[in-house]
Amino acid sequence: MIKLKESKVVDNKELKSYLIEGDFVSAEIINYGARIHKLFVKDINGVSQDIVAGFDEMEGFMGDNPYFNATIGRVANRIGGGKFTLNGKEYTLYNNDNDINHLHGGKEGFDRKIFDSEIIEENGVQKLKFTYLSVDGEEGYPGNLQVEVKYSITNDSELNIEYLANTDADTLCSLTNHAYFNLSGNFDEGILDHYVKIKASGITLIDDGLIPDGAILNVKNTVFDFNEYKTIGQDINSNDPMLKICGGYDVNFVLKNDLTSSVAEAYSTKSKIKMEVYTVEPCMQLYTGNFLDGLKGKTTYYKNAAFCMETQGYPNACNVPSFKSMELKKGETYKTNTTYKFSLLKD
Repeated sequence: MIKLKESKVVDNKELKSYLIEGDFVSAEIINYGARIHKLFVKDINGVSQDIVAGFDEMEGFMGDNPYFNATIGRVANRIGGGKFTLNGKEYTLYNNDNDINHLHGGKEGFDRKIFDSEIIEENGVQKLKFTYLSVDGEEGYPGNLQVEVKYSITNDSELNIEYLANTDADTLCSLTNHAYFNLSGNFDEGILDHYVKIKASGITLIDDGLIPDGAILNVKNTVFDFNEYKTIGQDINSNDPMLKICGGYDVNFVLKNDLTSSVAEAYSTKSKIKMEVYTVEPCMQLYTGNFLDGLKGKTTYYKNAAFCMETQGYPNACNVPSFKSMELKKGETYKTNTTYKFSLLKD
């Protein structure tokens, strides 16, 4: 069941919170950034744990924060130099990443937008639908982009996020959700003891500015090999140059995605909560909260308090011909999804 939980006006913006209730999983979703406010999953003792970082009140997300649980767009991840060429024309975007690169949509990406919202029903399933019109020229992107994000919780304890977009002119589009997870529910203890599995053949190599140039490293026998379960903390402090640059894992994995099984899994031995990730995307960013430095929210978030699994297209694909394009042409429809499935670890 989905219902409007709260509505308030803050700084002339109408904030709305919706509750999506399930038997094992429940979520509070807000229209500011079409983001997850709280995500409750029952642990091994039947206690509902809020497993995403954030703030107690909706308006907390309006301050500075690292994209907590938000819809990210128009383009997730980084665009090198904040420039790209489309149909022979060069476009310049806002460089909000160390003043040299464009990150997660720019100065005011989708994470800082108020989405229109409504409760709908599709094929007998109740969903929470958010829509937003990103106008031509916003953050430097061409074309009016009409975006739709739908949240639902299934009978299989899945939080399903669906994305759809259309444009009236050729543009770029690559969307994701930037949820920060701690499956124990205890962010003060961090996530280095979480076990993670990622079905990936390689990672995209990056320069000192975290920009991929097209090179792909085979993960076998490296610190980036999560094809079998291991803890996040097992290799995170190794001397690998990329881990040093990022201060931990902040890496785009090239997935072995058969479009039917999960591409990644994680679990906490404390809560016994397990999460599986499904997507149609070719890549996923694993980020281990390396830049959390004392931000106060529901608790105080420090380095490695949470981790992210952001399904996505290839980062910087608009500047790397060998990567699958993120171009969305006029008349075409962008469509993708991410599903987080929750269960309890079996003995």
